[in-house]
Amino acid sequence: MVDTSGGRLHPHVQRRSVAAFLAANKALLAAAWVVGFTLVFLWQSSSISVGGGVGGGVRFLRARSALPPPRPAPLLRPKAYNLTDFGGIGDGRSVNTEAFERAVEAIAALAERGGGQLNVPPGRWLTAPFNLTSHMTLFLAEGSEILGIPDEKYWPLMPVLPSYGYGRERRGPRFGSLIHGQNLKDVVITGHNGSINGQGEVWWLKHRRRMLNNTRPPLVQLMWSNDIVVANITLKNSPFWHFHPYDCTNLTVSNVTILAPVSGAPNTDGIDPDSCQDVLIENCYISVGDDAIAVKSGWDQYGISYGRPSRNIVIRNVTARSLVSAGISIGSEMSGGIVNVTVEDVRIWESRRGLRIKTAIGRGGYIRNISYRNITFENVRAGIVIKVDYNEHADDGYDRDAFPDITNISFKEIHGWGVRVPVRAHGSNTIPIKDISFQNMSVGISYKKKRIFQCSYIEGRVIGSVFPKPCENLDVYDEQGQLVKRAAMLNSTEVDYDI
Repeated sequence: MVDTSGGRLHPHVQRRSVAAFLAANKALLAAAWVVGFTLVFLWQSSSISVGGGVGGGVRFLRARSALPPPRPAPLLRPKAYNLTDFGGIGDGRSVNTEAFERAVEAIAALAERGGGQLNVPPGRWLTAPFNLTSHMTLFLAEGSEILGIPDEKYWPLMPVLPSYGYGRERRGPRFGSLIHGQNLKDVVITGHNGSINGQGEVWWLKHRRRMLNNTRPPLVQLMWSNDIVVANITLKNSPFWHFHPYDCTNLTVSNVTILAPVSGAPNTDGIDPDSCQDVLIENCYISVGDDAIAVKSGWDQYGISYGRPSRNIVIRNVTARSLVSAGISIGSEMSGGIVNVTVEDVRIWESRRGLRIKTAIGRGGYIRNISYRNITFENVRAGIVIKVDYNEHADDGYDRDAFPDITNISFKEIHGWGVRVPVRAHGSNTIPIKDISFQNMSVGISYKKKRIFQCSYIEGRVIGSVFPKPCENLDVYDEQGQLVKRAAMLNSTEVDYDI
């Protein structure tokens, strides 16, 4: 009987229907039970054979299901190759230099068709230095690691950089980088956070013991190249500077992690744009044994002669640590000039210095239009340092009358805690610091001694609220830009600490 009010069967009608179904389909149900039992038995048997026992099999299956399948490399060029297509073996012992070279040669042949992509699969790929080519994407899969051979005999020697005239550490030729490129266009190094590891420990030891006759190699160096992207990878343990773009245009570095020991890994700068223009460095984490980022443009008379400034550079959303030097540096090699640099939304922690500008007599050139905004210091010994006596020279032939010009440097929204000396800005009578400004600054200090805001041979202004109390060398303005107090002193040379 059907209940038309609710459209449902009464319970006693439902029970009779189920019983009738079971009686009519006994054979079908029995067959289904047999099939189900067989499938369970076969599954357990396969688990035993794979895992070495029921318990082991279950553990294996659980572990396997917990690991996500490797992400396929996106196709970023018309044609893609895997390193294994060229004989690469990622066991950490086999040398893959020829595999990389054959792959690059194949991609170079595709230049007129949009170039090619080289996928480096998961594994540890030992190699000597190799060159990239134009219109190339080097893609590092998750779990992939390119390893530099530690033995220096595998590393080629290259001429000195024309704006340095010297191997930076030793006279004569310098070691070429692990991954290198010259006169290239449209190069991308990216991936699913695969890594490039310079295995620099041997190099650092030999450098400290003065066992090397040539300047140590960078990890990645691209020279005289345009339209470069480096993104979503990790660089670590470089023998020398990690990424050194030299005289490049239109460069983006994004979501890159750079790691080296914060002590015992000398001169392992993170990113050093050198005579570069139109550069964006963003969303990076850098913890290294020297400057996290250092903007450069050549050294003394060689940089003056080469005459290529670094300009139009934006550094933003970066976390940096440098126990030896600084989070963000300008110089000291700046002889070709550095202009129009914006540093914003940066956190610098557990570092010797936060922001640093360094130069000297003999450098020449200029540092102009440098803007710092929204910078946070956490346990930094010296927050802001401007130093004009960084007397390290390529040779004795530098011009003693080449005085760098430092003009229009602004610091706005500078905050932090655990800072020993918030500001140490010391110009000189031959290299004064001109048009410097501090606005909206509040830094918690860890060492309460007078003159912790140190200045000499500078002129500029303080705008609005600035803590701790600024030096007397600066004009004081209120938030509305109205002059409150003129500078009481032009020069002061008192220095409380060596930082």
